[in-house]
Amino acid sequence: GAHAHPTQALLDLHTIWSHKGRVDGLKVVIVGDILYSRVARSNLWGLTKMGAEVVLCAPPTLIPADFVNGYRTMEGHPFASVRIEMDVEKALEGADVVMTLRLQLERQQAGHLPTLREYSRMYGINPRRLELAKLDALVMHPGPMNEGVEISPEVAHGAQSVIEEQVHNGVAVRMALLKLLLNPKGEG
Repeated sequence: GAHAHPTQALLDLHTIWSHKGRVDGLKVVIVGDILYSRVARSNLWGLTKMGAEVVLCAPPTLIPADFVNGYRTMEGHPFASVRIEMDVEKALEGADVVMTLRLQLERQQAGHLPTLREYSRMYGINPRRLELAKLDALVMHPGPMNEGVEISPEVAHGAQSVIEEQVHNGVAVRMALLKLLLNPKGEG
């Protein structure tokens, strides 16, 4: 639906787990279009459930009001521990995983951003910013990427990127889910 992307969250969790051996206690920074991202919503459920420290980073106009005014004040809500940081460099400090989100250009007619150039300058993940994360931090992106906007080509295709692996894992995770749904008892 328009509100969630659960298979993407499962394959992202699988990708993180396969590299880090855990999700619990990892600092996962999600940078980008939080407001319109189905991926961000689904990953928030999975990451918080699995014990990750989640930091959302975006311009104020791309952070849902629920996070600013709601979840953080609801004692016991799974998202109450999610931190919001509008300064991308502060957000990236010590990150284990940096997940960039596609800027939903087709939904940006509402004037959430001054320009794409300004967004890239303020929030784009480039090699200099990635140095603020841990040396072994994973770089993820659900795709399709707007290279040069939310992520530089050097980072998207660099040594820390697991983006191609995410795509590969997406096929396997979705096949496994379909098999489970079609054959819930595991017969045959």
